Amino acid sequence: MSQDPVIIAGGGIGGLATAIGLACKGIASVVLEKAAQLGEIGAGIQLGPNAFHAFDYLGVGDAARAMAVYIDNLRLMDALTGQEITRIPLDEAFRARFRNPYAVVHRGDLHGVFLKACADHPLVELRTSSEVSGYEQDGARVTAFIANGEAVTGRALIGADGLWSNIRKQVVGDGAPRVSGHTTYRSVIPTEQMPEDLRWNAATLWAGPKCHIVHYPLHGWKLFNLVVTYHNDAPEPVAGKPVSHDEVRKGFEHVAPIARQIIDKGQDWKLWVLCDRDPVMNWVDGRVALLGDAAHPMLQYFAQGACMAMEDAVCLSAELGVSPENVEQVLQSYQERRRLRTARVQLQSREIGQHVYHPAGAHAALRNEVMSARSPDQWYDQVEWLYGSTGLEGAVSSETRARASVV
Repeated sequence: MSQDPVIIAGGGIGGLATAIGLACKGIASVVLEKAAQLGEIGAGIQLGPNAFHAFDYLGVGDAARAMAVYIDNLRLMDALTGQEITRIPLDEAFRARFRNPYAVVHRGDLHGVFLKACADHPLVELRTSSEVSGYEQDGARVTAFIANGEAVTGRALIGADGLWSNIRKQVVGDGAPRVSGHTTYRSVIPTEQMPEDLRWNAATLWAGPKCHIVHYPLHGWKLFNLVVTYHNDAPEPVAGKPVSHDEVRKGFEHVAPIARQIIDKGQDWKLWVLCDRDPVMNWVDGRVALLGDAAHPMLQYFAQGACMAMEDAVCLSAELGVSPENVEQVLQSYQERRRLRTARVQLQSREIGQHVYHPAGAHAALRNEVMSARSPDQWYDQVEWLYGSTGLEGAVSSETRARASVV
């Protein structure tokens, strides 16, 4: 049994991070991805210092740093007045406080870092066109059933198969995700097409009533990522649907011209209706566990979805590396150490969307007054619980923890 691989359902960032984490511990895995090709859709994502803690533990720190764009500030703007509310500097004081930088990256580039690491490692097997539809287990092994009729047996099954996880259906059985009613439109544009007065080296948020706009540079400043979100009470999930400029503009007619011009520069807009789930206390069934969006899908407002998945991979691989024969015990320990941290991010992501991104009137004015009064050190105190952690504290031996915190 010690030679049986760990089966990982899903070849996204979380699944590949888990595979390379296990490989670094000498544990073989087989990654089963439903798509015909391994890749990532979407555009930019933000990476807090906790993401870089995970990169270093997983052995991809240098590669991840090489393709990231290091921004100078997080900027919060009032979309109605066009005025800055506050900015959080991401300078040397920030890096010293949290032992790593804050950066932005194209999702495909980050996925590529993990994909190359897995493809180059002999303990990782990658299979495409292999959607895991369900599983069964006998107390010693678990068998994953692939939609094409094949079966794969291993020592454990990790469901890293995303928001609509087939593994979650069997482990948790809580039905469809919760539809937020928030519609997000995504685009990327060449930097020379971005309005010159907005080419800031910052992750910028324009917050307005029931809407917001986010932009930041990508690909070594060759592109700008544009994400605009409208709280339009959309009733059903949608993912990656192409839409027109006119449809995107509808939710932003009330914002200041300086912010609205960003939408006019967008190209090839695609639409997503945002979904998440309520936190649950159990995502483990014997030798089966969930990870990333399959375990704790969250709204985008904390910019932590990928970071939480990578932290999951760190924790799981560290735990299994210490006690590879005690799979069921390890998965319970992994869950215990991850569920409240991820639940906090899930719930606070919802709260931020309501109270920071989308308020109006007196609520928005109060937001502006409170947030503009904070000093950089006060902002750093606010996020110490998130960025100051590796997600590993207390999980493994002191030797393993020391390795995880190397920067």
